[in-house]
Amino acid sequence: MLAFLLAPVYIAVNVYVLRWMFRFIQACFRRFYSKWIRAVAAVLYLLICLTPLLAFLFPESGLKTFAARIGNGWLGIFLYLVLLIAALDLIRVCARRIPVIKNRIQQPEKWLAAAGWAVILAVAGISLYGSSNAGNIRITKYSVSIPSESLSGQKLKIVLAADLHLGYSIGYEHVKQMVDKINDLEPDLVCLAGDIFDNRYESIGEPERIAEELSRIDSRYGVYACYGNHDYEEEILAGFTFDSGQKVQIGDKMRELLRDAGIRTLEDETVLINDSFYLAGRRDYSSEKKSGKTRKSPQELVQGLDPEKPLIVMDHQPRELPELADAGVDLDLCGHTHDGQLFPANIVTGLIWENAYGHQKTGDMDHIVTSGAGIFGPYMRVGTKSEIVKISVEFE
Repeated sequence: MLAFLLAPVYIAVNVYVLRWMFRFIQACFRRFYSKWIRAVAAVLYLLICLTPLLAFLFPESGLKTFAARIGNGWLGIFLYLVLLIAALDLIRVCARRIPVIKNRIQQPEKWLAAAGWAVILAVAGISLYGSSNAGNIRITKYSVSIPSESLSGQKLKIVLAADLHLGYSIGYEHVKQMVDKINDLEPDLVCLAGDIFDNRYESIGEPERIAEELSRIDSRYGVYACYGNHDYEEEILAGFTFDSGQKVQIGDKMRELLRDAGIRTLEDETVLINDSFYLAGRRDYSSEKKSGKTRKSPQELVQGLDPEKPLIVMDHQPRELPELADAGVDLDLCGHTHDGQLFPANIVTGLIWENAYGHQKTGDMDHIVTSGAGIFGPYMRVGTKSEIVKISVEFE
């Protein structure tokens, strides 16, 4: 529904960009400017801006995958194209109201051409930087203390990763880099906090190689995962899903890939590790709407557990923090927000979520949200980072 509501806005903004593109072409190539050049430019622009829709409409094929990848890249470029053009427009409007500046501007077409090239170079630079930044997985480190008389003085090294989004943008090489960096940290426990896939298993290139690569993760107590809102088999349009009236499920092939990789998934389940501490994985918050499966409340999740043993929870979306703390959870591990992924979206996510990124305390519970090892949509990160998180736990 939200996609349909935003569609008129997307159309209007593209008309705005197209109008500026015509003015820029005319300013740069006045001698050759004609209605045919205008028509060709409009057709080419429309083909690019409609690739997200074409990818949604195309049947399963290589063409669908190609259109989706072009569409994802375009959405990142489009964001900064619109922001920079709007900034120039604002400057132009302000300059017209300042007589000293207005009187000094001669040959406005030359100014427009220069501004247009500046926008093109800036967008190209931001896109190249964003792509390079997205492909460089960093390591972020946190230290937490958990009270436990039985484990006093002992330590636990956890590696948290989330939001890999295997599919159109993330493939084998990115996974290999992540696995290598996880193994370099020599973890006791590895937690994958959801959105391992990107809605469609068919969008994954070389799934067998990826499963084999994930199986290389070396961890003392194993690798565990919970599912996220994008781990369901469903069509998406520019990041939005559509309610078809039918329930969607986590794909069998998705489950099989993780099983082949030796990764154990927890869906509102809790396991006792080394007879020392509990690890729980929650169903995603959207699971009831998507699949009809109700997830347990925090109190139901901890029912029957030994309250003297530390409890670590994986929950894809950073929700119900006070409820989890009240239920006695010691450490809550989440993803989902991507820390906004592309500036200025990280400012928006900071306003939406109680903890959109990083480490905070909620009551006696430590809560950590990772920006994610992968990306969603455009293979770009601006103002954020791809990361895995090393958590040094000391029991007191």
